[in-house]
Amino acid sequence: MDTNRKKSLSGAIVSHAIKDSFVKLNPMAMMKNPVMFVVEVGTLVVLLMILIPGYFGTEGSIGFNVAVFVVLLFTVLFANFAEALAEGRGKAQADSLKQSKKEIVAHKMVSGVLKQVPSTELRKGDIVVVSQGEMIPGDGEVIEGLASVDESAITGESAPVIKEAGGDFNSVTGGTRVVSDKIKVKITSDPGESFIDRMIALVEGAKRQKTPNEIALNTLLTSLTLIFLIVVVTLAPIAKYLEIQLDIPVLISLLVCLIPTTIGGLLSAIGIAGMDRVTQFNVLAMSGKAVEAAGDINTMILDKTGTITFGNRMASEFTPVGSANIAALGEWAALSSIKDETPEGRSVIELMKKQGLSYKSALAEGGSFIEFKAETRMSGIDLVDGRKVRKGAVDSVKQWVMSQGGSIPADLDAKSDAIASQGGTPLAVAVDDQVYGLIYLKDTVKPGMKERFEQLRKMGIKTIMCTGDNPLTAATIAREAGVDEFIAESKPEDKIAVIRKEQALGKLVAMTGDGTNDAPALAQADVGLAMNSGTTAAKEAANMVDLDSDPSKIIEVVAIGKQLLMTRGALTTFSIANDVAKYFAIIPAMFTLAIPQMEALNIMRLGSPLSAILSALVFNAIIIPLLIPLAMRGVAYKPMSSTKLLQRNLFIYGLGGIVVPFVGIKLIDLIVHVWI
Repeated sequence: MDTNRKKSLSGAIVSHAIKDSFVKLNPMAMMKNPVMFVVEVGTLVVLLMILIPGYFGTEGSIGFNVAVFVVLLFTVLFANFAEALAEGRGKAQADSLKQSKKEIVAHKMVSGVLKQVPSTELRKGDIVVVSQGEMIPGDGEVIEGLASVDESAITGESAPVIKEAGGDFNSVTGGTRVVSDKIKVKITSDPGESFIDRMIALVEGAKRQKTPNEIALNTLLTSLTLIFLIVVVTLAPIAKYLEIQLDIPVLISLLVCLIPTTIGGLLSAIGIAGMDRVTQFNVLAMSGKAVEAAGDINTMILDKTGTITFGNRMASEFTPVGSANIAALGEWAALSSIKDETPEGRSVIELMKKQGLSYKSALAEGGSFIEFKAETRMSGIDLVDGRKVRKGAVDSVKQWVMSQGGSIPADLDAKSDAIASQGGTPLAVAVDDQVYGLIYLKDTVKPGMKERFEQLRKMGIKTIMCTGDNPLTAATIAREAGVDEFIAESKPEDKIAVIRKEQALGKLVAMTGDGTNDAPALAQADVGLAMNSGTTAAKEAANMVDLDSDPSKIIEVVAIGKQLLMTRGALTTFSIANDVAKYFAIIPAMFTLAIPQMEALNIMRLGSPLSAILSALVFNAIIIPLLIPLAMRGVAYKPMSSTKLLQRNLFIYGLGGIVVPFVGIKLIDLIVHVWI
């Protein structure tokens, strides 16, 4: 994506945007923006008056009419250029993605035999085998094996990622390359419906749907345009009564200066650029509405593991309880993990090797592996000889042992609490009716998380940490990280419950997730950020996907959403303030001769009515391209309360929107008055 950032400023994009500025003059396209459509119609009318002056009786005003036409044309072109430039950045990103979307030879499993077929022939449910150096032919899930995958075509990052069967990191994307080992993949999408296909469609700004707030603002701007259109039309008979000559070009110029052309010309570009900023940040937003909603978030739900902590919970110590010894605990812990392909499961085997302990792997042969489930919060294995081995959350294992008729060692809770008080996660290991001990899983809070949560508090956002850990561990991590609230021993339904609770209070909620069990909550949240490394179900349920798979990035996404809303609000404030200044420039100058008392309002002391109108019109055209960089880059955002933010914007863009036109129009008038 760094390459795309450079492309966003390239001459090719600018030249293409200039060309599109003229293409967008098509009235059918301009009608989508009522404010600028009115300006285009006015431009066309003035052009006709230049071409056939005799028909309109304007032979003596050709010079003024030409000046008005040129300024109006550039006003429309500058507005089109802003939108085309924003779209061009998205299209450049889409072009780079299209390069990775090419036909790939796939090794498809057909009746147990590998058969080479084009990737375009693959369908949902097909099984393919991808070896080292080969491209993954389509979106899918790893069902067997482990491999290192180069996803730079998607994420822009050169570092490969590990994809493995089982767990929440089994999702692979078509167009990426296996750089080591071999994996068996189950295809999860049909041709034309892949992740890259959706990315291409979404990053092309031209296909962006308008957000609800943008539609509302557009409706307001259209209403203001109609009101001023009626005002200007009624000025003609009033001027005639006062014996003031107001030609059609003058009335058109007055209308263009009065209607909100500045924000009307930049509104679409602001929205497109907002989505583009999210995409450049390696987050794919499924709609502009999702980006906009991120700016209004009140509550943020975060998983502990991988978001607040590094997520690499590894077995670091065996703690026997009751009469058990460390050798027996280690052996049963290893047997419960021998078919557990998760990082935690593999770390148990690694800890056995480090401590020089041994186990009889033959005992697990023919056994039935019990996968971890959020509901049971346990995993393990049922051995052929009838014994059942389980490891999992302490309370879950305790209940399971008691259901087997066993008893709980007296020191289990104390040793479990000791691990939890250190911020670790205790996993209990049991065989049938006996608890053998605890596995100490160690995880650490990411650096800087406390400071970032403090920033969220300044934004007025509440943070809630969800974790499957026991309350003691959860409280320790929550205190260290600085979150506002936490939910311990959390199940999938608990996340949905807290989201619905917050939404019932009228709040907008954001959350991150990567597993299938996170999908319902991601769908329920107003902003759901799924990890690209996560499951297909999670990505389909969310309305944003982080290509870098960094769960903490939700914090930056919220900042970008707020920046989008701030930029739109700031430029709207500036535009309205501009219009107020233009009223003082044009109206007094037009009516001073007929109504001398209006001279008191002519505080700008402009040269003449015609120079006042033309100066305001020129300023109106110039201000749009001057604001394009701000619309594309976005207003700088600093965490602060809504009240302080409003005061800051009113001072900078409200007061500035009045002062700048007064100075600009006066300077232009000094030049125009001499020319006229």
